[in-house]
Amino acid sequence: MGLLDSIVASMSTENPQLRAQASLLPALIEQVSKYPDGLPGIVEKFQQGGLGGLIASWVGTGPNEPVSAEQLRGVLGDDVIQGLSERSGLDVTSVLNHLSVMLPSLVDQATPDGTVPDVQAGGGSVLGALSGMLGRL
Repeated sequence: MGLLDSIVASMSTENPQLRAQASLLPALIEQVSKYPDGLPGIVEKFQQGGLGGLIASWVGTGPNEPVSAEQLRGVLGDDVIQGLSERSGLDVTSVLNHLSVMLPSLVDQATPDGTVPDVQAGGGSVLGALSGMLGRL
């Protein structure tokens, strides 16, 4: 069993919300990893979608501003959301609701010093961010 499988198994408790997030987590990590330019690309997509201040709060060292399911749909697009739904086995509404909780924390944990890591230099490890996020659960 790989590291990700172990993490997902440990999250798959009797708590239905954690179980749903555990099923979405591998799909989310895969999506972030294959997204053009990784985390910096996602930050840029939010900025282009008019949510630069919101994602800046996730990257920064202060409190994370909340994001709505509709804001996520508008920025990420139906193709990304549908792909996450298919990969996780969750319906689109569940994916959006869980992403609105998980994505701010994941971005926050991936940017502990308040800056987006340079992907070219090997920064921005999604698994590193994941381990930090799991510590908060």
